[in-house]
Amino acid sequence: MAIKYLLDENLPPLYKEQLLEWQPDLVVVAIGDEKVPPKGTKDPEILRWIQDNGFILVTNNRSSMPVHLAELLAESGHVPGILVLRPSANIGRVIEDLIAIAGASFEDEYRDQIAYIPLI
Repeated sequence: MAIKYLLDENLPPLYKEQLLEWQPDLVVVAIGDEKVPPKGTKDPEILRWIQDNGFILVTNNRSSMPVHLAELLAESGHVPGILVLRPSANIGRVIEDLIAIAGASFEDEYRDQIAYIPLI
């Protein structure tokens, strides 16, 4: 199965636009899109959604996401992964890394982990 991304609602729409422009066959959706959690959905619910639907979450939420992931894992849950943007990240580098991750990673490479991008 190919890597799929769910973009946090706090990320500018430009991330989705650029990913799809550079990699049209990539599955990229954003919170608030059709058939995904609506804007305002709480983080624990988003983690359950990515668990159930096989998406890697891309977010800039560095503070509470580790706590929510730990809680889900304590309940025997699993997620395909969480990619957190570094504070100094520029969009071009993030897009490059997301495309590289989608093209070169194993399906479960980021399972139950938080990784920071750009990967550096």
